[in-house]
Amino acid sequence: MKHLKINGIYRIAMSVLFLLSFSFCYSQRPVKSIPYPQYWIDNDNVMLMHPKGMKRFYYSYNVQSGEMNEVDPVDYSDKQPSPSVSTENGNVVYYDGNGNKLVLSSSPDTDINPVLSPDGSMVAFTRNNDIYTVVIDSREEMRHTFDGSDLVKNGYASWVYYEEIFGRSSMYRAFWWSPDSKKIAFYRFDDSTVPFFPIYHSPGKHGHMLETRYPKAGDPNPQVKLGIIHVDVNRVFFADFDEKTDQYFGTPFWNPNSVNLMVQWMNRDQNNFLLYSVNSSDGSKKVIYQENQKTWIDWISEISFGESGFYFVRDFELWEQIYFQSYDGLIFEKLTEGNNWGIEILELDEKCKHLFFAARRSSSLRNDIYKLKIGGEKKQLTRVSAGDYNFRLPRISPNGDYVMAICSSVDTPDRLVLLSADESFSDHQKKMEIVADSRAEDYSEIEIPKREIVFAETSDGYRLPGMIIYPLDFDPTFRYPVIMHVYGGPNHTNVMDVWSTPVSSDKFWAEEGVIRIYTDNRASGHFGKEAINQIHRNLGEKEIGDYIEWAKYLGSLPYVDKNRIGITGFSYGGTMTVAALTRGADYFSFGVAGAGVYDWRLYDSHYTERYMDHPDDNPDGYESSAVLNDVAMYKSEDGALLFLTHGTADDNVHLQNTLQLIDALQREGKSFELMIYPEAYHGYRGYQGVHYKNETIDFWKRVFNLE
Repeated sequence: MKHLKINGIYRIAMSVLFLLSFSFCYSQRPVKSIPYPQYWIDNDNVMLMHPKGMKRFYYSYNVQSGEMNEVDPVDYSDKQPSPSVSTENGNVVYYDGNGNKLVLSSSPDTDINPVLSPDGSMVAFTRNNDIYTVVIDSREEMRHTFDGSDLVKNGYASWVYYEEIFGRSSMYRAFWWSPDSKKIAFYRFDDSTVPFFPIYHSPGKHGHMLETRYPKAGDPNPQVKLGIIHVDVNRVFFADFDEKTDQYFGTPFWNPNSVNLMVQWMNRDQNNFLLYSVNSSDGSKKVIYQENQKTWIDWISEISFGESGFYFVRDFELWEQIYFQSYDGLIFEKLTEGNNWGIEILELDEKCKHLFFAARRSSSLRNDIYKLKIGGEKKQLTRVSAGDYNFRLPRISPNGDYVMAICSSVDTPDRLVLLSADESFSDHQKKMEIVADSRAEDYSEIEIPKREIVFAETSDGYRLPGMIIYPLDFDPTFRYPVIMHVYGGPNHTNVMDVWSTPVSSDKFWAEEGVIRIYTDNRASGHFGKEAINQIHRNLGEKEIGDYIEWAKYLGSLPYVDKNRIGITGFSYGGTMTVAALTRGADYFSFGVAGAGVYDWRLYDSHYTERYMDHPDDNPDGYESSAVLNDVAMYKSEDGALLFLTHGTADDNVHLQNTLQLIDALQREGKSFELMIYPEAYHGYRGYQGVHYKNETIDFWKRVFNLE
């Protein structure tokens, strides 16, 4: 459970939110497809890709003349990702980029996560939790580790690392090629001490039990070693770390010299962070950066390497800033100031002495693009983007003079724009050339539910953002029911001033006369690390207090029926939904909660202890944060209604959470509704997704008394 770059139950929860935005059903589309920036061909020409139906068309756009011409991307093959690898029927397959494929392995066992070496000559992969390489030309295969088993995994992540540190997009991969293609860094995980958690699968006559190694809060974690394979001589060095230490390792980064490996390390409490430079020849290490915080520390998501040092983003000053650190650890320099959040370094060019980055800086609701002058005493910062829009997919010209991007706002559909990055222009002189607009020709004539950014004030001074979707033919004299959508997890932003093409769920509820609103709390990232820190050691307390403020705000509006305010969320949002109907029972009457964590002792070690500390060190916090302890506050006897859902095969937030909540509700004699999805993981797909959609529609129509 982490924010966007970041990991955990949020990523899968978003797939469930997608199910609530089922297929487009407008008779007229308010927007059309437009080209998207791919890469710069040279200083004056940029490659665009225009999706039209199932096909893709490519265009070259000249920034000087404004001419756009259709081109064949093959003519720019040096810019194209050509060779690639994947698996078919469990074997490694190589594609040469010209439509030809070559099967590189033929083992009866399954090959996993093939990765092409940077020089394109070899492929590394895992098989039965060991690491192999295969030479493409000769198909000569080499095995590099020899102790893989169900409990010992080489280059294949233990579950908690996959979920919380590397992220689900890693597909469990835990090995990394060096830039010179001569070495492979990998983690070796030993799950021997990690407790077994059973997940029952019901198909067939007898069903079966899935054996999972899942460390819950306070449990032993996997023991981890960092190995470096020297491929040509098939020799493995292990770095100078003690795997018996209670510790975590983050994603490593190879230095461009292919000699040193930057390795992230944290203690079990996750408040002491070290960045080591590990010598790949002998495994020796030295600390080049150290950070301590009173609450917790997040991993470095990316490093930009320069000639004498590297650039990275940290938040220990309570807002995110970009810092420079020399490779020898002797120079540490802060490069930015101000209230930055969500910083992403886009491009570093030390020769031209500039660094481009995106950040929520002028507004926490929008990403802007900035150009930072580096290499001198004065760090000149220029805002490249213009206007009150959110900017995404930025592509920077080789000389740093131009940026091509997509911009939008909550009421402005996507536009392809060209921005000047000339530092001599002041902000009010900035010009933004619109290259393509996604608005349909009859956009103004199409009935679209109105969306608006609104704010709720808390008693202690936070101005919480929300995005409201009004009913069609909105009548401010009528009192409407409300569905509030929440997630609520630390540093996850639910509300941004960006365009989202209306889908059938928007129109459906707008026609049904239901107000929908997406809301954020103080720990969502709009207010920096200071506000996020407030949740430390008691998850849910501040968050649900802010959602109650939202309910109060909505109830004060003349067009809201305060007796028909509902709330819904999945994963962390499921936790918040149950908290709203218990701790916030005076303000919320109905809720749909999916796959929530209802006692933090039941969730994984890395995520939970990051915010709650070890259960032995914070027993009162764990007790007070468990929403299943609050079910007596739920007012089902007064007509309130809670609808719970969960998948039986959920390997992330276990069904155990909902089962224990059900038991607590039954013990208190409370009424509720329940829908279990057999064999579903953390989200419902296919026919189960359709069923979930229909059941939730029926629930809201019943509790809101909609005809």
